Order: sequence, then C-alpha cells, then structure tokens
Amino acid sequence: MSQLEIRDGQYYLQGEPYRIVSGAIHYFRVVPEYWMDRLQKLQACGFNTVETYVAWNVHEPQEGQFQFEGMADIVQFIELAGQMGLHVIIRPSPFICAEWEFGGLPAWLLKESDMQLRCSDSAYLAKVDRYYDVLIPKLVPLLSTQGGPILAVQVENEYGSYGNDTSYLTYIRDGLVQRGIDVLLFTSDGPTDEMLLGGTIDDVHATVNFGSRVAESFGKYREYRETEPLMVMEFWNGWFDHWMEPHHVRDAAEVADELDKILESSSSVNLYMFHGGTNFGFYNGANHIKTYEPTVTSYDYDAPLSEWGDVTSKYEAVRSVFAKHGIEPGCEMPQPIPKYPYGKVTLSESATLLDNLDQLSEPVKSTFIQPMEKFDQAYGFILYSTWVKGPRSGQKLHIQEVRDRAQVFLDGKLLGVVERWDPKPLDISIPENGARLDILVENMGRINYGPRLRDPKGITEGVLLDNQFLYNWTIRTLPLCPDSLTSVRYETTKDHDLRVETPAFYKGCFEVEEIGDTFLRFDGWNKGVAWINGFNLGRYWEIGPQRALYIPGPLLRKGRNEIVLFELHGFLTEPVITLSDQPDLGESAAVDDRVLNFVQDEQTP
Repeated sequence: MSQLEIRDGQYYLQGEPYRIVSGAIHYFRVVPEYWMDRLQKLQACGFNTVETYVAWNVHEPQEGQFQFEGMADIVQFIELAGQMGLHVIIRPSPFICAEWEFGGLPAWLLKESDMQLRCSDSAYLAKVDRYYDVLIPKLVPLLSTQGGPILAVQVENEYGSYGNDTSYLTYIRDGLVQRGIDVLLFTSDGPTDEMLLGGTIDDVHATVNFGSRVAESFGKYREYRETEPLMVMEFWNGWFDHWMEPHHVRDAAEVADELDKILESSSSVNLYMFHGGTNFGFYNGANHIKTYEPTVTSYDYDAPLSEWGDVTSKYEAVRSVFAKHGIEPGCEMPQPIPKYPYGKVTLSESATLLDNLDQLSEPVKSTFIQPMEKFDQAYGFILYSTWVKGPRSGQKLHIQEVRDRAQVFLDGKLLGVVERWDPKPLDISIPENGARLDILVENMGRINYGPRLRDPKGITEGVLLDNQFLYNWTIRTLPLCPDSLTSVRYETTKDHDLRVETPAFYKGCFEVEEIGDTFLRFDGWNKGVAWINGFNLGRYWEIGPQRALYIPGPLLRKGRNEIVLFELHGFLTEPVITLSDQPDLGESAAVDDRVLNFVQDEQTP
C-alpha cells in the first residue's frame, strides 16, 4: 500500500515526507500513440506525478452509451503512467472546465430544460450517479491503496467559481467513497473568499489555483486552512486562446520566478498545463465574461511542452528551477518526433451542402424553432428552413438568441451572417411569389466556465420578420460525423466563383512515404472544419490567431491519405491546402497579470 496522507501539515507517502511535483496532461487531447512520449518528457523534466481531468462528454457521448477506447482509454493512460514510475492525480468531477466543450458535461443534459446543473437537483444527480457507476469501478483497481499509481482524486472542480451548494459537494464526495475511492480527496478553487467559501467542505483537503502573486494567494488560502499542506493544484504557466484574439504567451523567466517562489514556500505543485494538446473535433469550449468567446482548436497553452510535443524554453526554465530545489530528471529525454512538409494538396472534388442534405440528414418538421439538443444533437451544425410568403419589402430579419454563428440564405443566395457576439438584424425583402429561407447555424463550442454554463445551441428562441415570428420549419441536424461524410456525392471542383459564400465539402488526396507530424495550413480559405482520413482535426478560421491545424503522425498512413474540408464561405484563389513542417499559432501577446488571477470584477456577468 502506497497511500498519500496528511500529517503535521504536510504530505506523507510510505511514511516519509513527500512533495508532489505534478504536470497536467489530458489523455483526451493527445492521440494514444503519443501518450508515452509526452509522459517521458514530463518525467525527464523532473516531475513525479501526472494530473488529468476526466471528461464526462468523452465517455458518455450519448446518454447511456459509454466509451473507453482509443483516446478515451483512461485506464490505459493511467496504467502507462504507473508502469513508468509516475504517480497520478485524477480529477473526475462531473464538471472540469478545462476550456473543454461544456466543461466536460455531456450536451444531452440540456435536453431536459428544467434540470439544474452542478447542484443537488435529483434529476442531475441521477445522471452523475449512473456515470460514476460505470467510471469509478474502472479507477478503483488503479488506486495507490490497491497497488496502483493514483494518489489523489478530486471532488468537483473550482466549484466556488460557480455555486455554494456544499450539500452537493458532500454528495459527490460520499459517492466517490461509497464506490471505493479510499485515497486522498481534495477540492481546488481560486484564492478569493467567495471561491474558498463556496467550493470547499470541511473534511476534504482544499487546494488552490493561481498563476502569480504567490504570497498573496497562499495568504488567502491560509485564512481558511491553517494547518493543511500547501498545494497549487493549478499553477497557470500559460493561457489559452480565443478566436479573434492574439495567441497568449507568458515569459519563461517570469514563470520560473513564480515557480521558484512556490517551491520555496515548501508547497507541492501541479503545472497547468505541462502539455496542452489539441481540442480535436468539436470539443473546444468557450467563455462568456463580457461577451461570448469561443476557444480555438489548439490548446498549446504556451506550456513547457508545445501542442506538438516539442521542448520549449519554458521547459528548460522549469527544469532549471527544479534542479535548484533538488528535483532531478527521472528518465532520459526521448527522441524528437519528425515533422514533414508534404507540400500542396489540390482539393479536386467538391460538393455543396444544400445539394447533399438528403445524404447527410433526415428532415424534421416543427411548427416552431428548437435548439439542437431537442433533436438529440450535440455538436456540429443545424439547418432551419422555411417558405416565406411575399411580397415583403424593406424588412428586418431578427434571429433571437443565435448560438453561435448563422449564415442566412434567401433562395440559395447569401443574405448575411449573424453572430452571437454581434447579433445585428439583416435587411430582407421577399418577392411576390415568396422565397425559401435557410439558416445554417454553427455550434462553436459551449461555455465551459461561470454562470452562463447552460448553453443550448442552434436558435434558442425564434426568427422574426420585423415583429412577426416565422413558423412551420423544416429542421435538419448536421453533426457531420465521419460516417455521414462518406455519403457525400462529390464532383470535380469548379471555378471558385461558383463556390463563393456557398457551404461546401472539398476533398483531396496525397501520398505519404515517411510518416511524421505535419501542419495543415488553410491560407486562402475562410472558415470551416477539417478531417484527415476521417478524423476530425477541428475548426479553422482565417480570422486567427491560429493559422495551421496540427496533424499528429499516427493519423496518417503510408500510401494514400484523404483530406476533407467543410468550408463555409469558399476559397479565395484556388482549392489548394499546404501541409507544412512548421506550426503557426499567429501573432502573440503577453498574458495580462490580471488574467492569471481570479479578479472579482472580471468574473461578474
């Protein structure tokens, strides 16, 4: 038995004082073939522990249907870490934040409009219980008390940033214990009165999250926990990116200085993130402090290990601080993973969305507008269509509560775009014979933090011409699962003038002799989603900051490979993409110190 205990204000492991030196790696953001590489680089830096969240929406994508294979094989990830001699911290909270879609909550929870999230609502707790009945038995054999690597397990996550229902926290704690979790339990919250009051319970170890102001943050923590060991469960050494903003970076020397202060305080620490990875598919989250802000596909986080697994100057700075404090590398550094410039690929085949609706979806008739969750849809796009009688001249089209970005077509021609962060009405006139109105809405990621967590997608209220609601809709769900894409009927790509502003699929192939990592540059394209060999790489958008999508080598195969883009607005010059050996996260800007601390006025809705 190798149990982590708290005695005399410090951690003990196997009867000896112990310092946790942990780094965050999320198994669901890294292809399994690279788990060992990332864990070796963690160990080679000097870390003795890896921390990971557990994303509920990854493991129960449809209600009652569970998934623990491939990138969802959490057991394999934990076992691998243990085989390498690393300890593991698990954070299986129903909610994880993590800039992950809906904070890890499954979208199907939103089908029940009256259900309250993250509190003692019996309907919500029943869903959590069913999930934990499947998940927790997989973790129990991996606990340190059972000879496994798991030292500690989290009860909820930054709950003080959301609510104060301590009976809910107690319920989650009791549920973990009753299912066999007998290692150290903990909570983690920001260093403010509100967060520590709302997010902790008396008989569970409390940890704290921050990015700077070490003495001030620990001082606030000590006001609530005088005798517990200091543990920074999230030391934010970088930050994440939203579309329409610069790429966030944080100076390596500054990170090293703050880390040095943490270690001088005799604190344990978990670097968030050590390696960020990628928000593959439609799994990026979003924030809403002052307005809606969707997160980009990359989760590079300006971490010590880059999105594609390269050692950075921050890695070296962290290792130097560790050496100062007697923390030595635990293994040799693995060889770098090769990157290849496979060059230009012509997407020689194309197919418009409107011409392939019957291949991609089944129409549903509805008198009124409803969001995608009501149709058991979690991600992707949804199309609302209706016939509008004419004549109507000089009117305004209003979309009430678009979530999150809508392209509006009148008789197949683009009328305009309505965005959640700038919901302006569109000018519209209907001819005497009437016209077909199509509204294609993109779910750009559900909010993952704060009081606006409930975030249904599509159109959530209605569509009006001036003050008149439009009814009698045909609705098509377009989750764009890889299986559905195989039914698209392609033709030879025509002159781009015929494709401008028309949502369409573009397909091309290329040959590979040597497999390595590469980067898909989308220069000349506007906005859309990319697949490689049927795997959803994520979203691209010329607005930046991200200028290329990371393609891990294991997603490629020797010989023929296929790329598909679902482009919303058409290409600018020619239907060509480039596979480069150079990443591009766009223009950078330093992380504001205020961002690295929970400042109350910035969290106010």
